[in-house]
Amino acid sequence: MLLTTDMMVEGVHFDLRWITPFQLGFKLVSVNVSDIYAMGGRPEFMLLDFAAPGDFEKRQFDSLFDGIAAALKTHKLSLIGGDISAAGLVVLSATVSGSAAKVVGRGGAKPGDLIYVSGHLGDSACGLQIMKRIGKTIMIEKNEQVDFGPGWKTVGPLVRRHLMPFATKPERFCGKATAMMDISDGLFIDLSRLCKESGVGAAIYEDRIPISGELRKAAQYLDADPIDFATGGGEDYELLFTAPSNVKMDAFCIGEITKKGLRMIGREGDVRKISIKGYQHFAL
Repeated sequence: MLLTTDMMVEGVHFDLRWITPFQLGFKLVSVNVSDIYAMGGRPEFMLLDFAAPGDFEKRQFDSLFDGIAAALKTHKLSLIGGDISAAGLVVLSATVSGSAAKVVGRGGAKPGDLIYVSGHLGDSACGLQIMKRIGKTIMIEKNEQVDFGPGWKTVGPLVRRHLMPFATKPERFCGKATAMMDISDGLFIDLSRLCKESGVGAAIYEDRIPISGELRKAAQYLDADPIDFATGGGEDYELLFTAPSNVKMDAFCIGEITKKGLRMIGREGDVRKISIKGYQHFAL
């Protein structure tokens, strides 16, 4: 049996100036389901806690639950209860239970294992920066588009990855993975956690980190480095996992597990220590 819980607090995890209640509800379910997937499991039931100020309107409440319902249907998950309260700002918390025949934890990586990620990294973080530039909500759940920078064909997928992420299912990985977790706070900080749990180090190859064409174009427009989004942005909800080198995996291989230390090998072959970048709640 698997259990996870995750909170979303207004002003910390989201800003209602550029996320709709529908998107917020959908995202809440996705980030919790991602934790179950990251352990090689299947989500089953969810408890929901919700608090909001008195001026949170009924239409917003209804839209929030429409988003939750859409995500529940997507992941075949049942909402079985929860609690509602008044508060000075919007606070959401979900607890999701699930099950797995064999749990994949963070502590099984061994030197010589290869390091994989299940998809492109950095799209969500770039999407957040785009939304801050746009400065208003976009109802992507109703296929609304806006004219921004390099065009909606480029920025739309990035915005969607941030506002309404889809958790990555683990079935094709968990039978072979030695350690696994999801990328929620950023590649480097989450990799450091996996390595700490396993008592190992890691070497990452910069040119192997998967970056989408949309991210490259948008980062150029924003005058930003796409690698910074990919390694420190967070909220990708892709799976980060390790597997023996003699096992073929349908994923992006970005490096290998070593005995100790965290380092990145640059495009020119230069080696540098990885500085831990990613979201930390109480970092100053």
